[in-house]
Amino acid sequence: MSIHATDAPLEVFSTCPTMGGLDAGAYLRTVIDVARWSEENGCKGILVYSDNSQLDAWTVSHAILQNTRTLCPLVAVQPVYMHPYTVAKTLATIGWLYGRRVYLNMVAGGFKNDLAALDDQTPHDQRYQRLAEYVHVITHLLAGAAPVSLAGQFYRVDKLKLTPPLAPELQPGLFVSGSSEAGLAAARAIGATAIKYPRPAREESVVAADGSFGIRVGIIARAREADAWDVAHARFPEDRKGQLTRQLASKVSDSVWHKELADRAERGETDRYWLVPFHNYQTMCPYLVGSYDQVGEELARYLQAGHRTVILDIPPSAEELQHTNTAFAAALEGVGAL
Repeated sequence: MSIHATDAPLEVFSTCPTMGGLDAGAYLRTVIDVARWSEENGCKGILVYSDNSQLDAWTVSHAILQNTRTLCPLVAVQPVYMHPYTVAKTLATIGWLYGRRVYLNMVAGGFKNDLAALDDQTPHDQRYQRLAEYVHVITHLLAGAAPVSLAGQFYRVDKLKLTPPLAPELQPGLFVSGSSEAGLAAARAIGATAIKYPRPAREESVVAADGSFGIRVGIIARAREADAWDVAHARFPEDRKGQLTRQLASKVSDSVWHKELADRAERGETDRYWLVPFHNYQTMCPYLVGSYDQVGEELARYLQAGHRTVILDIPPSAEELQHTNTAFAAALEGVGAL
């Protein structure tokens, strides 16, 4: 959904399902279903995960492109996986074949065990410095004005040129995690939208209102608050095994957002802002739960604080996205009232 109010433009992305225990055919059908639901309900794009335990994000994105008309893949890109020239070449190829814009979710971290398996011992903050240099190579190649030469700290290229060129209107949108100071610095350096896993809306401070900030949340909204909570508890029941897995995951992650959410989840706070699914290792983001107006009020506060992009959790159905649309409509109506 790409919604515009007088002073609150909003772009919404959904999220592609992970493999889970599905076989190849069932997983591919699920990916196509979620992509089509997302497009039909007005989402701008769809986040496609990338880590050691998932399928290749670019290949999954091709399936999305082939089965939708306007939806933009938001591909998670980890520099340790591929050279920046490969990313630029893939974007140029997709643009030439499909005439479709792709967004990049630049990933500096991940689980430390995944990075160690790839023999990447780069410290947390330095990974973001590498990320900025990585994107510099990609964007200059895609600009196509001249061959690119760079003798950087992490990458060296000499008179490197990209073929085919990428049309100006298909230049990629850039997102990066903005939960740490290093992440925010990288976002500013590359002109990216800084995405974070937010605190409760009442705790959010005002950020720039230029579209350069966004949040990642799940939403469960219904006409009645009680109905929303019934759906929430049915979808995400208590799971002791999942809680133990979350504790282990927290120990092998050096990400700022993961530790912040894990600490808050351990305190057991419950409200419209709900962390039980995160605590149980059923999702990777907080949820907003309540009536359309209640969730809309929370979303409106995030908008009022300056966030202009929302990345949703994996939608379980087209109907759920319709409920989410209603909450966003309430949010945009409420922005001026706050």
